[in-house]
Amino acid sequence: MSLALKVFVALLAGLALGLGLSSIGGEPLARIVPLLEPVGAIWIAAIRMTIVPLVVSMLIVGVGGAPDPKSVGRLGARCMIWFVVLLSAGALVSVMIAPPIIDRIAISADAVAALRASAVSAAGAAVEGAKTLPSAAQWLVDLVPTNPVKAAADGAMLPLILFSVAFGVALTQIADERRRALLRVFEGLQDVSLVMVRAVLAVAPIGVFALATALAAKLGMSAAGALAVYVVVVCTVTVVFAAVVLYPTAVIFGKTKLSVFARAAFPPQAVAFSSRSSIAALPALLESASDRLGIAPSVASFVLPLAVAMFRCGAVIGQVIGAVFAAKLFGVTLGAASLATIAVTSVVTSFSIPGIPGGSIIMMVPVLLAAGVPAEGVGVLLGADTIPDMFRTATNVTGDMVVVTVMAARERAAGPTEGNALPRPTANGRQLTT
Repeated sequence: MSLALKVFVALLAGLALGLGLSSIGGEPLARIVPLLEPVGAIWIAAIRMTIVPLVVSMLIVGVGGAPDPKSVGRLGARCMIWFVVLLSAGALVSVMIAPPIIDRIAISADAVAALRASAVSAAGAAVEGAKTLPSAAQWLVDLVPTNPVKAAADGAMLPLILFSVAFGVALTQIADERRRALLRVFEGLQDVSLVMVRAVLAVAPIGVFALATALAAKLGMSAAGALAVYVVVVCTVTVVFAAVVLYPTAVIFGKTKLSVFARAAFPPQAVAFSSRSSIAALPALLESASDRLGIAPSVASFVLPLAVAMFRCGAVIGQVIGAVFAAKLFGVTLGAASLATIAVTSVVTSFSIPGIPGGSIIMMVPVLLAAGVPAEGVGVLLGADTIPDMFRTATNVTGDMVVVTVMAARERAAGPTEGNALPRPTANGRQLTT
């Protein structure tokens, strides 16, 4: 049985056991869930433990080993273009599908009053968090870490990625002998990190089973009424977006077969679905890109960390639908201009969403305010966010896999002049540094 199939079976078994425990309740629920929760938490912590050394070493080796540093800039620029294109597509699909469905929801006045009452207290933390969000200028300043070690400790991936890329570019400017010596050090760190990653992925079925069981046991079948409609709409739109945009993009522009891409995308999707963290899925993304799609480590090690840190197409979908649903609850009429404002604001703010469970909810406050929707609407969404967040995160990593597939196809098509500007993989997967 392949690892992907094991993870799938573990996910289904965990969800089934969790729902069973939730329906039974009592002593079985009280005993089993506290035992499984630490198992899932330990597995996620083990994944996060490998992220920083893996990302830093891969970026430095990939950039520092490039004979032509300009090739890294070209690859990064192409990534950003695809990020914006796919994010805009996600916002457009959401605007086209969600408003007509949500507008037809018949919500009683009592239900609206109850949801609004619960929203006020629940939204407090999110609104306060939004007030402390940095301005656009401060966000740009924060991209340059004054202390890279502190950025690594805080899990600030984007500043850490910027430092690693800058370090790699500077590495290409020193004497060749010293450059090769430093590259060998970072290649060793990369190899050790990959060994750790493979060990963590080997026990992925156990971690996914524990996370899925605890999650389903807590949720049970409690979603109902208007919130159930919101959950269904978000989940449906993410699936539709993946089916009509992401997978066709991988096939057409990534020059890969649908079945091959689907099998490669599933392991990181399962990790993202159960952990609700794009960052936690990075090792599985790297593994699938290399082993299942045959993407050169030089491309995957640069594109995937960048995508995980910046590109969240599922979050854009969630923000647009969340804003439309909150407007319905609070009686705010959204015209074409308001919907356009929601879409554009969602795309822009998506680059600042932290890669943690529910990170897009906090960043939804500016989206709501831009459309004239009360920020307390966040409180309504917080109560029903777990299931939509699972689908959004799985969509995020699917988008990451699409972009790296497209970038790999572009590098192969560029030929020996431009396409080989990045380090080439050797027979054992190591990169050539000369």
